[in-house]
Amino acid sequence: MKQISCVFVLFCICSLFSCQTSQKQKDNQQINSIKDPHLVYKDYQPQENDFRISRTDYLGRLQGFWLGQCIANWTGLITEMDKIGNIGEIQTGDFYTRTDWGKPDQPSIWGEGIPSNLSPTIDFILIGADSIWGADDDTDIEYMYQHLLYTNQTSVLSPEQIRDGWLKHIREEEENFLWVSNQTAFDHMKTGMLPPETGRPENNENYMMIDAQLTTEIFGFFAPARPDIALKMSGLPIRTTAYEDAAWISEYYVIMYSLASYVDQDLSMKEKIHWMANESRKRLPEDSYSSKMFDFVKSQYDSGASWETARDAVYQRYQVEQQDGYDITSKNVYCNGCFAAGINYAASIVSLLYGEGDIKETIKIGVLAGWDSDNPTATWGGLLGFMIGIEGVEKAFDQKFSNRFNIHRTRQNFPKDGIDTFQNMAEKGVFITDRVIQELMNGGVDLENNVWYIPQPDQGLIIESTKN
Repeated sequence: MKQISCVFVLFCICSLFSCQTSQKQKDNQQINSIKDPHLVYKDYQPQENDFRISRTDYLGRLQGFWLGQCIANWTGLITEMDKIGNIGEIQTGDFYTRTDWGKPDQPSIWGEGIPSNLSPTIDFILIGADSIWGADDDTDIEYMYQHLLYTNQTSVLSPEQIRDGWLKHIREEEENFLWVSNQTAFDHMKTGMLPPETGRPENNENYMMIDAQLTTEIFGFFAPARPDIALKMSGLPIRTTAYEDAAWISEYYVIMYSLASYVDQDLSMKEKIHWMANESRKRLPEDSYSSKMFDFVKSQYDSGASWETARDAVYQRYQVEQQDGYDITSKNVYCNGCFAAGINYAASIVSLLYGEGDIKETIKIGVLAGWDSDNPTATWGGLLGFMIGIEGVEKAFDQKFSNRFNIHRTRQNFPKDGIDTFQNMAEKGVFITDRVIQELMNGGVDLENNVWYIPQPDQGLIIESTKN
């Protein structure tokens, strides 16, 4: 009996191992079978200096991007425009601090005394597996740009393709979830104007607002480890709604997203984030207020000041004193430019540096930092979600999430009544990247080993500012 039991146990172990191996092979076969039916995959001879990236790994990272961005976006909406400062000496309660996490949400500037209906307290918005994520302005135009790249079978969108996409997928009537510069550009498109004219200062009085930042970061993921290509792809989409500092800030985020695949993977998350942040800083012109904002926040971080102290110092320096050429306050615009690219960029760098690569901590700081708190938070939630992948996001929050996404909450005229999945969205991202690597990088896609070969420029990273 003892011999029979041992044999039986051994048989069970072998069967279990065989099943696990079979399932793993099945999963790998399924991943390896992913290929764009609209792309001719060319033979490629890998070169010695090629950067190699796993397509399998990238698929999970892109799913992590969409999930992380949705969590951060919806959590940030709780405090959006709650705290924007009163242009004077800071008083208790003018801004949130870390002690406000988990406490009652306060009304926004348009809340008429009523807090957000998303949550009675400031806490994470987490959508379970049996529900569905709704699109918002931090995710929907990025989704649209991905759709346009894929359906047009192109790596660089033309002015006409951008205009036609906007007119097809964005509703004319309110609520159409467009704000400031996006709305102005959309109005111009309806009269026949094309990008980049829609974003030029003489045509768009809102060109310095935040809009381009929250609609174009994704281009960095379509050009992994090649920020120069990412900037080429995103140049026109950015200038559809932005100019000068607002455009340079948007390029900063695009570069961050591209560098997420290039950064030394042996570094800690904190080290990765700080290296990427410093490299992306090179894109900002030295005489721009955006470069000075980055340097100021970094000096606060390096000094050992708390993130609240750094945030308060940003408010004092840029909204009260209007230093470094940031003069939004003197323009007397609505809510003192609480939608502006500049002040929200400074707040985003606070959450990025002080979050030190921890997705939950970065989201928390971004949510509490003030101003347009859902937008910078969504940017970093998406970046960190990509860097740790979908499994890393689930581990960080210790739960499984919905994998479904409803783009028709805010946009229109997409397939399947607007219901998509992160898996499908990530696959399209991989297909777009396949095309970009072949067409713009002259690199290779190895479908058998599921690897990208990305040639590196002889002069290294090309991200320095051209001030265009």
